[in-house]
Amino acid sequence: MMLREKYSKEVVPELKKRLGVQNVLALPRLHKVVINCATSEGIKDIKVMDRISQDLAAITGQKPILRRAKKDIANFKLRKGNPVACSVTLRKQRMYEFLNRLINIALPRVRDFRGVSVKGFDGNGNYSLGLKEQIIFPELVFDNVDKTRGMTVTIVTTAKTNEECKTLLELLGMPFYRKDGQRGAQSTH
Repeated sequence: MMLREKYSKEVVPELKKRLGVQNVLALPRLHKVVINCATSEGIKDIKVMDRISQDLAAITGQKPILRRAKKDIANFKLRKGNPVACSVTLRKQRMYEFLNRLINIALPRVRDFRGVSVKGFDGNGNYSLGLKEQIIFPELVFDNVDKTRGMTVTIVTTAKTNEECKTLLELLGMPFYRKDGQRGAQSTH
């Protein structure tokens, strides 16, 4: 079952019950997913940014945007305008497809995976998680990857609190780390 179908058929009724909200439009839902890959190597060699861009395009199915430095920072040998990151913003169907692959395929491929941290919430109903290697995604061929790089995945929701966001992500299948070492929801008591 696709994640979008799961949201409308299973998650919405469960959210209504758990949050005590009857209006479907008042329930938290996914707004967008932002994937960001930053590196300092782009300062010396622009081809590195091209490689990161190709990897992100393969993973997300969408062309990334090159991000440039906004100001000079002498300690990092950074000049205004130097390429420092690539990012992709996914919405609608591509967002659901990416999250489905992230939750069901990529995260279980992480070495010694016990679940994602519950400390990634920002207080406004959004969740961020860091990935240490891009090769956990099956779209990338291991032999074609020149260097493993990390990335940040930020899930932006319409939830007002961390608890609402956590409930939404749990129901969508996000494997949160529990204190007893099992994947699943961590009790808040």
